Amino acid sequence: MKKKRNLAACGFCRFMRALAFSAVGAAVCGLSAKWLGADQQTIVFSGLFGSIALVSWVNRKRDK
Repeated sequence: MKKKRNLAACGFCRFMRALAFSAVGAAVCGLSAKWLGADQQTIVFSGLFGSIALVSWVNRKRDK
């Protein structure tokens, strides 16, 4: 019987998924801060922390 490979655990796949979700997290949090009237430095920091938060949430360990 052929063993099924877990492609979600591939290093390249995890890297690409982290890139995609970091862009989404930065865009959502940065644009939200801009919409709320924050200054430029606050927008950059909120985008940074938004991307870290979303990537951490997506890559968390789940019990199966």
